[in-house]
Amino acid sequence: MEILNEPLPDLLLIQPDVYSDERGFFLETWQKERYKEIGIKEEFVQDNWSRSTKGVLRGLHFQKQHPQGKLVSLRRGRIYDVAVDIRPKSPTYGEWYGEELSDENHLQLYIPPGFAHGFAVLSDVCDFNYKCTDYYHPGDEGGIVWNDETLNIDWKIENPIVSEKDQHLSVFSGQKLKVY
Repeated sequence: MEILNEPLPDLLLIQPDVYSDERGFFLETWQKERYKEIGIKEEFVQDNWSRSTKGVLRGLHFQKQHPQGKLVSLRRGRIYDVAVDIRPKSPTYGEWYGEELSDENHLQLYIPPGFAHGFAVLSDVCDFNYKCTDYYHPGDEGGIVWNDETLNIDWKIENPIVSEKDQHLSVFSGQKLKVY
C-alpha cells in the first residue's frame, strides 16, 4: 500500500496493493494496523454502499456536530470524488481536491473529519463504498451546494442529476461554517 498524495492536510490518496493475474485480482480494502501506519488512527464504526447511475452528482455533504471521516472506494464504475476542507482553523480552509476513483485504478481516498464530500458518476453505473468514523445522525446534516461559485468545482460532467435536497444546500462563499 502506498500514499500517492496528501493534497490537503490529513486527506490521503491511497493505492492499495493489488495482486492480479489472468484469473482476476485480490486486494485488502481495509486492515486496521496497516492503515494506522499511514496515519488513519480513527476507528471506523459504519460501512455504507450506494449505487448511482451516470450523471448523478451527490453532495457536498457533512455532519455538523458528529463529523465523519470516510475511507472511500469504488466497487464498480468510475466517479470524480471531491473533498472540501471546512475546518475553520485549517490553513487550507475552503480548498478542495478532486480525484477520479474507479474499479480499475482501485484508488482509495481517506477524507478526515471536517471535510465536505461529494461525487459525480462518470460511468453508466457505480457502486460506491465508504467506511465512516462516526454514525450517521439524520438531524446533523449539513451541506454546500454543488455549484457554489466560490469553490468553482469542475465536476467533470455536464447537466448533472442532483437531488431536490442537494439543489437547495447552502453556499460556501468563504463563510466560516460551524462544523464542530
